[in-house]
Amino acid sequence: MNPDVARARDLVLSHGWNSTSFQIVNPGIKRWFSAEGDAVVGFVQAKRRWIVVGAPVCAKARLAAVSYAFEAEARERGFTACYFGAESRLETTVVADGSHSEFLIGAQPVWHPQEWARIVAADRTLRSQINRARNKGVSVEEWTVEQAANNTRLAELLAAWLSSKGLPPLHFMVETDTLDRLEHRRIFVAKAGDKITGFVILSPVPNRNGWLFEQFPHRPGSANGTVEFMIDAAMRKLAEDGAEYATLGISPLSTRADLPPVAPPLWVRVILLWLRRHGRRFYNFDGLDAFKAKLRPMRWEPVYVLVNEPKVRVGTLAAILDAFSGNAPVSLVTSALFKAAATELARMRAVLKAPRSGRAVSPK
Repeated sequence: MNPDVARARDLVLSHGWNSTSFQIVNPGIKRWFSAEGDAVVGFVQAKRRWIVVGAPVCAKARLAAVSYAFEAEARERGFTACYFGAESRLETTVVADGSHSEFLIGAQPVWHPQEWARIVAADRTLRSQINRARNKGVSVEEWTVEQAANNTRLAELLAAWLSSKGLPPLHFMVETDTLDRLEHRRIFVAKAGDKITGFVILSPVPNRNGWLFEQFPHRPGSANGTVEFMIDAAMRKLAEDGAEYATLGISPLSTRADLPPVAPPLWVRVILLWLRRHGRRFYNFDGLDAFKAKLRPMRWEPVYVLVNEPKVRVGTLAAILDAFSGNAPVSLVTSALFKAAATELARMRAVLKAPRSGRAVSPK
């Protein structure tokens, strides 16, 4: 293992609090270490910005000092620091001094695994969805790292799931290539007979005695309720193991967080409003948000973009797009536009082919 990855992993296991903290060991992430050796920041470089995975990983008492040291080095090298996916601990630490701007980017649902069985028992719709998969012969089991690492059947399922999306795989905080970095992660696999139909990968959130459901790919055409069944099995095992925190990660553009949203500049609000209304042609934000909501989370936590400059600039949003596209934003946007055009064409054909209803009107 790369020494920097091992060093970062050990710091996350000691100090990881942000739900995305373990993702700094993923491929493609650069890592900055404090001079004292007690902190790490995972980031990618895009358009003169250092886009950070969530927040610095360090002891809470060191969070402000580590953030400012990281930002100082970024400035020395001609970059601006931008924290994507920051949560309340960093937001309350660095925004108060007036040198940072921020806006709400979404919300993440949270459960206490010990309460999961009660939630399912009280929700007939959720219970029925889980039972659909079980009644179709689906079973879920936890695999060891040795079973899952570089498993060709899991890799084949992941490839089939990604190709069904119609867009290039995203990177940065949603990196899909994690099957060769499963150490300290957990994986639950769904099977129908001998056929693998899905899996969920969980990453640790050590300082909250919890876990992030990092990804849950499933085979196109798998039995209804397969994803819910995998989440149910994982939640019950987490409860059995004494975990106290679980999240399915950020729902981009979600407004379900308990705290009032932080108002960004008008031009940012216009872009976010457009994405909420039309972004489903490229990525089903509303569908993902509704799916997580139907699992009855106990609360929603706000998730922010924080930038160490007084105002959010257009270049910052462009840099974030760069980060998620793997520095290939043109390819991502072009693919999204083709997908949107294909979707609209399919809808138009469906409308034209649909039988007309209603009583015929005689011409006058």
